[in-house]
Amino acid sequence: MNWKKKLLALGLSLALTLSLTACGQKTSEPEQPEEPAQTEEPAVEAPDGTEADTAHFRIAALKGPTAMGLVKLMKDNDETIGALLSSAKPYEGEVGNLYTFTLAGSADEVTPALIKGDLDMACVPANLAAVLYGKTDGAVEVLAVNTLGVLYIVENGGTVQSMADLKGQTIVAAGKGSTPEYALRYLLTENGIDPDKDVTIDWKSEHSECVAALASGQASIALLPQPFVTVAQTKIEGLRMALDLTAEWDKLDNGSALITGVIVARRDVVEANPGAVDSFLQNYAASVEWVNGNTAEAAALVGEYGIVDAAVAEKALPYCNIVCLTGGEMKDKLSGYLKVLSEAEPFSVGGTLPGDDFYYGG
Repeated sequence: MNWKKKLLALGLSLALTLSLTACGQKTSEPEQPEEPAQTEEPAVEAPDGTEADTAHFRIAALKGPTAMGLVKLMKDNDETIGALLSSAKPYEGEVGNLYTFTLAGSADEVTPALIKGDLDMACVPANLAAVLYGKTDGAVEVLAVNTLGVLYIVENGGTVQSMADLKGQTIVAAGKGSTPEYALRYLLTENGIDPDKDVTIDWKSEHSECVAALASGQASIALLPQPFVTVAQTKIEGLRMALDLTAEWDKLDNGSALITGVIVARRDVVEANPGAVDSFLQNYAASVEWVNGNTAEAAALVGEYGIVDAAVAEKALPYCNIVCLTGGEMKDKLSGYLKVLSEAEPFSVGGTLPGDDFYYGG
């Protein structure tokens, strides 16, 4: 079967589902079907008709920083599919994995599809990956960390130069009862600041409320994620990034890291296509390297795919901490982060920490 017919048989969708994402929201527990549906192994044939170590993967991501590292891979994939479909003659170029990408508005849109088998992989919040592992009895595993922390302490002024300077201050923030709160409280505590006595945290329901409080002068210090920081800086003259919480976490030198997002996959897909999964990770690592090294071009693609406005993306990308951490490094940093969350609130990671089989290649 030639590649054009194979593409049509696979029914690859070139359209992306676009909607809004929300950073730092609580994730509700995904419903687990009585028996997750099984999908056909997504292996494909090589152009010479032999079985190839490649696959067609269906991947979902949330609009925001965790999708930004994918844009070069998304563009290359679109161009490859376009060449395959438009070729008048049998395609003679080298063809690796093929992908169908979907951009979703929230994790709640993604997790049911992953569990049911309608998706093979997904970019999700790090703690949600642990919840999914527990809810599916280990049927989901994490392939890579794709985004470190995107949280920043911003200030309209020059008072805050270190974590110690937050003592006695009022911080407006959103994300109470979720990972932003746990990360902030952990870092304050590790720096000798009692989050219940030494600071006042004014919790808002949305990040936009924090920006409004800064703009009106009701607050001068806030906890915000990228790209909200960049958007806020366009509205508030003099607003600066006072502290990068990812850097502050790294200063603790405890082997873990502040992590926003990971890439997970269904275990049955990984076991059926180990070589293709490794190829995907190579593809993704190359995409991340390109995105981090070509800010303007990457921002244009981010805008083209409707992930974030291109102008905002160009300013925010250098501060979004987009990475591709795999294997032992991924396991060390992610397991340490999940342990911190578990100690703050066991429910945030599904009640218990994942086993070693949660970490692909770890």
